[in-house]
Amino acid sequence: MYELRQVAPNSYYIQSPAKIGLYRLSETEVCLIDSGNDKDAGRKVRQLLDTNGWKLTAIYNTHSNADHIGGNRYLQTQIGCKIYAPGIECDFTRHPVLEPAFLYGGYPCKDLRHKFLMAQESDALPLTPEVLPAGFTLLPLPGHFFSMVGFRTPDDVVYLADCLSSKETLDKYQIGFIYDVGAYLETLEKVKTMQARIFVPAHAAPTEDIAPLAQYNIDKVQEIAGTILELCREPLGFEELLQKLFTHYGLTMTFEQYVLVGSTVKSYLSWLKDSGKLTAQFCDNRLLWQRG
Repeated sequence: MYELRQVAPNSYYIQSPAKIGLYRLSETEVCLIDSGNDKDAGRKVRQLLDTNGWKLTAIYNTHSNADHIGGNRYLQTQIGCKIYAPGIECDFTRHPVLEPAFLYGGYPCKDLRHKFLMAQESDALPLTPEVLPAGFTLLPLPGHFFSMVGFRTPDDVVYLADCLSSKETLDKYQIGFIYDVGAYLETLEKVKTMQARIFVPAHAAPTEDIAPLAQYNIDKVQEIAGTILELCREPLGFEELLQKLFTHYGLTMTFEQYVLVGSTVKSYLSWLKDSGKLTAQFCDNRLLWQRG
């Protein structure tokens, strides 16, 4: 874990729970794509930088989930590097309590205010094409989170952040976190057609051919949508539907799973309603969902 692996002349990744991209800007300077899940990750990254005699100039965050920005604070404090995050992700990076609050839909209890869902705040600046190193391309990858992006480096490595999961992860956890299901599917269709020297997803093995994994993720989304529609043949409230989905997929309810899967299921409900496949009605002061 936290081994440096080279995938192109100047492009690397650090093997970690959420892969950290590293690009060598010169013999002595590098930038990072994300920073890992916590202070310990930041410390291990700094040790790696010191071992290679590299100076960190900037961290480019793909999005603001805690496992991608958790090392920001440590590295910024220790090194003084700049940090950039895209769109609304910049606000979440500066104010990390927004993540558990958004997921829970209110003030998050202590069970949700921990490093898995809430990183330490860091002084992030807006990520725009103008602040990227020469030759970098910013790739909008919406769907998983609000304004998530990826990057294509000058030596043709594409860092894909969380826009898809490994087959093993999907088979184990079944319902991966998605904020906007429609945008997520559009992103996967776009990624499926991409060409690159190599693709580096944050939660899957690097590969030269991303299309099969992108399709597997698409198929899983459609499967879950179909399951929701089948369960909603009769009117169901959200909590009842969530319980049936956990049972159907053999999942175990915890506070973290309740907000992550629950938020995702609400996103599926919105997508299915907006596409006319589900109807919503209020009955006895309950919001009920039913197949259209």
